Amino acid sequence: MYDLFISAFVTLFLVIDPPGCAPIYAGLVAGASTAQARAMAIRATVIAGLILVAFALFGQALLGAMHIGLDAFRIAGGIMLFLIALDMVFEKRTQRREQRAEKVKAAHTEGPPIDDVSVFPMAMPMIAGPGSIATVMLLMSRSTGPEAMGVILAALFAVMVLTLLALLAARSLMRLVGAQGEAVLTRLLGVLLAALAAQYVIDGLKNVL
Repeated sequence: MYDLFISAFVTLFLVIDPPGCAPIYAGLVAGASTAQARAMAIRATVIAGLILVAFALFGQALLGAMHIGLDAFRIAGGIMLFLIALDMVFEKRTQRREQRAEKVKAAHTEGPPIDDVSVFPMAMPMIAGPGSIATVMLLMSRSTGPEAMGVILAALFAVMVLTLLALLAARSLMRLVGAQGEAVLTRLLGVLLAALAAQYVIDGLKNVL
């Protein structure tokens, strides 16, 4: 169970990427007060957590209704995670997140004031995006029994707590780490995620063959 927790925690941490969410959030709430930024961080984390828990609990039933085998989902999920890892290594993921942030900022200035960024783009798609949804479903598909499911949900809870802490400390973290530090960390996490994604594909192919 300890190994399962560590594996689930590392995988979810790499995909959700709390350090990568922090600078984007800091840019989105640049004009907000400390209290407003704190409230939006809590809202974004809670909403994203509820979305991921829903897919964790009911994702397999959805696959069954669509007649999709678990091994097929493992292979597809591994490929998706590998593409995310490539984006992280080559900085494409950060660029897309920054583009989303710029669109939201433009909406703030060009249209009616939009103060709350907790649902979009923070909760979805930055925290609970396609990659994290596929990952939590993939992890739950590998679990056997309620204890294993509980361990994976505990790992998800731990990652969401770290995500909340990263958002709350986003402004301070940006001053401390800087752009170069964030780029190095993102690339290192991307390499680890690529290895995990390859393992998912290998597991799925082994079972199929």
